[in-house]
Amino acid sequence: MIISGFQPLSLLDYPGIVCSIIFTQGCPFRCGYCHNPELIPLKAPDITTYLKQEVILEHLHRRKHIVEGVCITGGEPTIHHDLPDFILKVKRLGLLVKLDTNGISPRVVELLIKEKMVDFFAMDIKHTWERYSEVIGIRQKHVVDNCRETFNLIQNSTIPHEFRTTVYSGFHEKEDLDLIVDQLNVGEHYALQSIRYDKMFQQNLPQKKQLDLEHIANEMRARRPDLTIEIRT
Repeated sequence: MIISGFQPLSLLDYPGIVCSIIFTQGCPFRCGYCHNPELIPLKAPDITTYLKQEVILEHLHRRKHIVEGVCITGGEPTIHHDLPDFILKVKRLGLLVKLDTNGISPRVVELLIKEKMVDFFAMDIKHTWERYSEVIGIRQKHVVDNCRETFNLIQNSTIPHEFRTTVYSGFHEKEDLDLIVDQLNVGEHYALQSIRYDKMFQQNLPQKKQLDLEHIANEMRARRPDLTIEIRT
């Protein structure tokens, strides 16, 4: 597994848990508003910046009296074949594991669910399934089908999870977000995330007037009081 970044302490990235964050290298998607564009290439420009697993695990071992869990994000962690092995090493330290995924690898997620290796999933829902390709920059139908399958696997598991959408008014309208919410089950958590223009993959992405996420969220809460709906800036 290629690790390109490590944040020793976060109070925001794992709900209710003090965690460390591990950033993996490589993502097959090309979302224009991605705010970690340096993690998209399968190889970083400077491979000397890669971090060894042993160094990360040793740090986690020394800090496990402070840190309760690990958030593995990217990039896209599930493209790395040894992700399950690394997660097992983290679990042996007695730490909880949260996995952020874009959903491209349903077989990996299925394994992690079956073996109870992940304690919390967070999946990005890029758009309605019909318009998914507009955001991810990949036109193959099977890729969108994979994301949809992963969504269903996480949704039907007993593992705590959240779904989230980064909202860009050049792609999204209120009606699109309503369609996404309509797919959620009772008790699920959904986060609307504001786009960040300070750093992104498509540097010339036009800056559009942002949708009124507070208004949209309030309408969603009124229509779906059975969900937890959050806004993140």
